[in-house]
Amino acid sequence: MPPKKNQLKLNTLQLKTLTLLQELARHPETSTANGETGEILITQIPAPHGDHFHVGSAVVLSSDANGLKNEGVWKALERKGLAKASFPYAITLTGEGVAYDTGLSGKILHQTDH
Repeated sequence: MPPKKNQLKLNTLQLKTLTLLQELARHPETSTANGETGEILITQIPAPHGDHFHVGSAVVLSSDANGLKNEGVWKALERKGLAKASFPYAITLTGEGVAYDTGLSGKILHQTDH
């Protein structure tokens, strides 16, 4: 039987935020990977312009990114073992946080060609 989705019972805001952090973790301009631990430090969170912002080639609606500036969401991800938070300066995704399947990347990361 395949593993259950959302095993840690994250709420929608936490899932969206983790999805965005995972995408930010894939880009060296927003993150730094620790090869020894598998953790990824994210120090650059893009500022929205208008109703969206860019992460790599993806466009994200600002309405899907409310948790990026929400200390409670960062603390929840930390309690679940998915991140280590230094709100509002930086957040480190643990190996578990990097690997967690949120199921939302195709829904909130809109790919563009510009």
